Amino acid sequence: MSKVDLSRFKFDGLKQNPLADLRDLSDEDKDQLLMAGVTSDLSTRSASYLQMDQNAVHCKSNNPDVEIMDIKDALVKYDGLKEYFWTLVDKDKDEYTRSAYDNLHGGYFIRVKAGAKVEEPIQSCLMLKTENVGQNVHNIIIIEEGAEAHIITGCSVAHGTTAGAHLGISEFFVKKNASLTFTMVHNWSEHVAVRPRSAGVVEEGGTFLNNYVLLKPVMDLQMYPAITLNGANALARFNSVVVASKGALLDMGNRVVMNAPNTRCEIIARTIASGGTIINRGHIGAHAVPSKGHLECQSLIVGDGRSWAIPELDGTVEGVELSHEASVGKIAQEEIEYLMARGLDEEEATATIVRGFLNTDIMGLPERLQKEIDKQIDELQASGSM
Repeated sequence: MSKVDLSRFKFDGLKQNPLADLRDLSDEDKDQLLMAGVTSDLSTRSASYLQMDQNAVHCKSNNPDVEIMDIKDALVKYDGLKEYFWTLVDKDKDEYTRSAYDNLHGGYFIRVKAGAKVEEPIQSCLMLKTENVGQNVHNIIIIEEGAEAHIITGCSVAHGTTAGAHLGISEFFVKKNASLTFTMVHNWSEHVAVRPRSAGVVEEGGTFLNNYVLLKPVMDLQMYPAITLNGANALARFNSVVVASKGALLDMGNRVVMNAPNTRCEIIARTIASGGTIINRGHIGAHAVPSKGHLECQSLIVGDGRSWAIPELDGTVEGVELSHEASVGKIAQEEIEYLMARGLDEEEATATIVRGFLNTDIMGLPERLQKEIDKQIDELQASGSM
């Protein structure tokens, strides 16, 4: 497990001016945000939040059933958010959680009201604007009973920014019979260190679907979000598509704990080590029956990359059903030969296999975001990074 020297980064004094309209951003920053799934056209979003460096610069809801605000404002409005704030993540877990606790810059508070079916996505973005900035954020997401929502959260550097540190705490609360789809797209740079610390609780009949996409370079990322299914008939599903570019170290994975009967979970990860190193972890704990979980970690090594797959299944009650499938390897020569026999040259055959491996269609992403991800895959292949 690598450590980040936080003293290298500026954690104070880097505030940005408010933005009344995201269309006022520079074209370069709009492009950067779009690569993280965040659009400046808010007609397709039910609410939007943008933080640059160490403060929120834009926050607006277009839907009366969606409350969105800076976490500092929410702490004032809701008397410290005692039922939620720092209840799932330990503030003393490590130096990164302590930094976020001791010097909170911002983060978003999102509450979807009971029974609401929010059709347009809610978007949030945490951006590093200044070179060598350190960013501490804390996010609280509450999906109240019977509500449904899709949150697209993008993390990105601004155009021209290459180095920084992002320390992010996220706590999710999915209430009875509620549903949250949470899509995270990371658009970092070669010298950015990233330390998210995330946890969530899903109540009876609730659903938590998590999509994670990382195709751009990053220096050092360590994340292991944990979801606990505490109510009967609760469901959690993680889908990840990740590329480790040259020099990157990605220590990542997902954890699901099933504490109630008739709970289900699935963790699916597709990773490519393209000159970088991936440690791909997965853990399913089952402590009630009936419960069913499946863990799948598949990694391709391209060039001189390196990949570890570390699946863990923990069943403590007779009758749980847990399974896993893990593989690490290169593109099979027979697959290349099969496509070459149908008219493709070797490079085209390889590109076709990689594109299929990184397929994100199963995530059910909005069309505009899906097109942007497809574009990033094309750019990766054209640059020779895969």
